[in-house]
Amino acid sequence: MEIKVHSIHFDADQKLIEFIQQRVNKLDQFYSDIISSEVYLRIDKNSVEGNKVAEIRLNTPGKEMFAKKQCKSFEEATDLAAEALRRQVRRKKGKLQQVY
Repeated sequence: MEIKVHSIHFDADQKLIEFIQQRVNKLDQFYSDIISSEVYLRIDKNSVEGNKVAEIRLNTPGKEMFAKKQCKSFEEATDLAAEALRRQVRRKKGKLQQVY
């Protein structure tokens, strides 16, 4: 799976990028048909506390899945977004198994 990480208006360090790639790669365990993913990291200036935003978009055959979370750190936001996508992936996989 191809993973693209975009940090908007700041430079993400290599440790953060590796953490994000590790979390998104775990989604491949639940659904192997994921084509690619894009992760957008940005800092929201409107809120002082919990101003880190992580958005993850998964491209799969027939459907695009998306999750957006805002927390105090990018790691926490990425974890929560990946967990939301894991639930979406399992739901889609369950529906596909019912058809066959």
